Amino acid sequence: MNEVNADKPGITGKLNWLRKRILPLAGLLVAIAIMVGIVYLYCRNPYIFRELRAYGYLGAFIISVILNATIILPVSNMAIIMTLGATLPSPIIVGLAGGVGAAIGEMTGYVAGRSGRGLLEKNKVYTRVEGWVKRWGWIAVFIMSVFPFVFDIVGIIAGALRMPFWRFSLACWGGRTISYVFMAYIASLGVKVIPWFN
Repeated sequence: MNEVNADKPGITGKLNWLRKRILPLAGLLVAIAIMVGIVYLYCRNPYIFRELRAYGYLGAFIISVILNATIILPVSNMAIIMTLGATLPSPIIVGLAGGVGAAIGEMTGYVAGRSGRGLLEKNKVYTRVEGWVKRWGWIAVFIMSVFPFVFDIVGIIAGALRMPFWRFSLACWGGRTISYVFMAYIASLGVKVIPWFN
């Protein structure tokens, strides 16, 4: 009986080592693989987003997942959401679909931050955003996802600070949904108001 108990610390130590070393590394590798895969897909077919627009609301969702999962692609997610908001019957559904897609896509940054804490160089912007996320938590994530100018680093910071995943996801989803619904709706109004859009 004592021999069995003597083995437990060894097993527990190995499990802790796996949990602390291997799982974060695996998460980081998966996040990087997703980002590289998306860039590869885009390089192989640069017209993919034009083709996905034909899928309507589902296209808004898929495009939002893809473009929020990586920061490398030279394509504006907001421009696509506005285009779809102006052309599809319900700009609100475009915004809702885009918001859900954004929350799913931003998981790559969160996982990368959680897995590799030193992923970004800590410059002035990083330090300022990190301070906001430390001080305000999910509220900072929510506000910065409504105004997504520096949001690409927020997911990495939230992951590195070990913000609970569900809080990050809900804050990101809420903020992006508000932003996308607003922009899609404004674009749909522009089509109705500005004569040369018709």
